[in-house]
Amino acid sequence: MTITKQDPAIRRANLQDVNALKQCIDRAYAPVKARLNGLPDVSAGLESEITDNVVYVAETGENIIGCAVLTVDGKTAQLVNIAVDPDYAGRGAGRKLIDVIEAHARDRGAIEIRLTTHIAMPENVALYAHLGWSETGRSGNKVRMSKPI
Repeated sequence: MTITKQDPAIRRANLQDVNALKQCIDRAYAPVKARLNGLPDVSAGLESEITDNVVYVAETGENIIGCAVLTVDGKTAQLVNIAVDPDYAGRGAGRKLIDVIEAHARDRGAIEIRLTTHIAMPENVALYAHLGWSETGRSGNKVRMSKPI
């Protein structure tokens, strides 16, 4: 994989992206899986995510470096998954993906976006809080957060 400083482009995913998306998501979650037992297969079901939900990818050149999966149900949207290849962390791909999915949700009439993260991932909770999300509850190993959009 060639790493560049090029700004990532954001576009809707298509079924031809499935293999590259799976690799990207698996790479993004590898450090988390190494420290958390029982994490579900977060790259499973990509075909149905692309056909049934909203999936955006971040790419530089030919490389998919990140993705975000969104559902919208009336006034509420759900960020189902977001992942950035660790080789590209800190270069703005995640932020651009979040901006795009928030705009998409707003355009579809949503006024709030929600997500769930793992309690053993405090770095995620802190990042989302920094981006304007508020914690709305905890249950078992889940932390629920939301943000008005």
